[in-house]
Amino acid sequence: MRVAIIGCGLIGQKRAKALASGQLTVACDAKADRAEALAQTTGVASCSDWREAVQRKDVDVVVVATTNESLAQVALGAIDADKHILIEKPAGRCVGEIDRLINAAARHDVRVRVGFNHRYHPALLKAREIVDRGDVGDLMFIRARYGHGGRIGYDKEWRANPELSGGGELIDQGVHVIDLSRWFLGDFTKVEGHAATYFWDMPVDDNAFLLLRTAEDKTAFLHVSCTEWKNVFSLEIYGQTGKLAIDGLGGSYGVEKLTFYRMLPEMGPPETTAWEFPRGDNSWALEFAEFLEDIDEKRTPSAGLAEARAALEVVEKIYKASGYDHRS
Repeated sequence: MRVAIIGCGLIGQKRAKALASGQLTVACDAKADRAEALAQTTGVASCSDWREAVQRKDVDVVVVATTNESLAQVALGAIDADKHILIEKPAGRCVGEIDRLINAAARHDVRVRVGFNHRYHPALLKAREIVDRGDVGDLMFIRARYGHGGRIGYDKEWRANPELSGGGELIDQGVHVIDLSRWFLGDFTKVEGHAATYFWDMPVDDNAFLLLRTAEDKTAFLHVSCTEWKNVFSLEIYGQTGKLAIDGLGGSYGVEKLTFYRMLPEMGPPETTAWEFPRGDNSWALEFAEFLEDIDEKRTPSAGLAEARAALEVVEKIYKASGYDHRS
């Protein structure tokens, strides 16, 4: 599988590093110097027009790592060129953009995976294994926090412009914890909460508070923030016989850890087992390897457009209820 990367910023560079030697064919970015810089480090071609890149005959897979306003447009062009797509989350600024991608992918019979790479972090994979074995019993609820503190000028960046981003912190980091919660608990049929702008001078949210419930009343209580000041990732999964706590994502979020608290028959203090994963983030490579399997086996990716659509449905409901109607 030969790959084109569209968007050579931080995420595009991470995607390039996760590829096997010889997989990358072309690096493309509207800022030609950025495409050239990535191309030089990998010894491939570069261009500044995404249309040129997706039409190349030596490209089988297109990785779309642009800013949000271009995600769906570029992906549609790549689908029309009969390429398989890995598109970064949120895959679009609204449900309508996702629906157009779903329809196009069905017409062209191509695979589309959405970059929910958090599913492939080692602590999350281990937690999934423990849950699937039934070691924490039937799941009851999830509590999660995800946030960062921004930086000087954050409110002037593209993420602060609703036309470019589709929203603020909720559509940025929020879709990750919505997706993870849905991955464990199932579809959410009741959506409550609100988004707010407390600190940054921008027309998008810097905090969001969500209470999501499934038809069985399994609940996710989520808070995402870009006024966190100290970066944090915390996801706690509560079952009837145990609890799993994932903390950190590596780097500025701290060493990634998983702690398993197993309830004893006599209750009281639980049996506690902890794992640390200090070797860095291999999620990008694991995710792409599974995508190649999706293509080879002609199967629907486990984190695909349906999952992106479900996350954005939640986002849109919260934005509408909070007066942030950023739909495009």
